[in-house]
Amino acid sequence: MSDEKWVEVTKVSGELQAGLIRNLLEAQGIKVFLNQEGAGKAVGLSIGPMGEVQILVPENQSEEARKIVDDYYAGDLDVDEELDSEEGEDN
Repeated sequence: MSDEKWVEVTKVSGELQAGLIRNLLEAQGIKVFLNQEGAGKAVGLSIGPMGEVQILVPENQSEEARKIVDDYYAGDLDVDEELDSEEGEDN
C-alpha cells in the first residue's frame, strides 16, 4: 500500500463475500485492500472473528465506497437496467 490513508468501509465473514465486494468496488474504480487475521486465512476460516475480512479503501474514496456497499446490502444495485441501457447504446 502507498502513503494513502486506508479506512474500513465494512467487515464481512469469509474471503468469498470479501472478494465479491472487492470486485464490486473495483468495477467502480475504487482501490481495495482486504485484511484478514493471518491464522484465519491460513486455516481457511469463514466464520467467527478469525474469519472476518476487513474491506479497506483509500480515505478519499471511502464515501463513495460506503454508498456502493450500502446499496449492495439494501438490494438497490440494479445491474440489469444498466446493462440494458448500455446494450441499447450500441444499436
